[in-house]
Amino acid sequence: MKKALAILVLMTGLTLSGFAQDDAIQKFFSKYMEDERFSRVYISPKMMQMAGGFLKNNAEGDADAEELGKLISKIKGIRILSSEEVDGMTLYREAMGTLNKNSYEELMDVQDKGTSLKFMVREEGGLVKELTMVSGDTQSFTLLSMIGNFTYEDLNMLAEKTDIPGMDQYGKGSKGPKGPK
Repeated sequence: MKKALAILVLMTGLTLSGFAQDDAIQKFFSKYMEDERFSRVYISPKMMQMAGGFLKNNAEGDADAEELGKLISKIKGIRILSSEEVDGMTLYREAMGTLNKNSYEELMDVQDKGTSLKFMVREEGGLVKELTMVSGDTQSFTLLSMIGNFTYEDLNMLAEKTDIPGMDQYGKGSKGPKGPK
């Protein structure tokens, strides 16, 4: 009985930590949602499903287009917050402070001449559930959060074959999970 209770408490804690992490990112987006200095983009799961379906249905024997359509259908949503009128390093540090480092695995960290860029993933059951990019410098800031059920091969294909903001930077970096910790 004690073992079953311990497992239940552990599962509840893991579930709540996932919700808390999403809430932290959502709170960060919400904090700057009405700030006129920021551009905000939200692409809903339904829109991604429609775009993927359109590509698959109009592939007409083009295997790459059909595969890309299936891949885009895996995206459950994209949120982007960006500005070129802010102290991006301050916002970078604030955003990084909201993310639970235990929930995310770092894929790439670039620090170069006053610019910081970090890609992180949150995995569950061997699939990437979220890809997050945070970038800041003296005059600009970008936060991208892409939710879905991806393999690393899916992310590599997105970087190579789409114009999703931030994926060009992903394509220049890591192509998969880091080695053992």
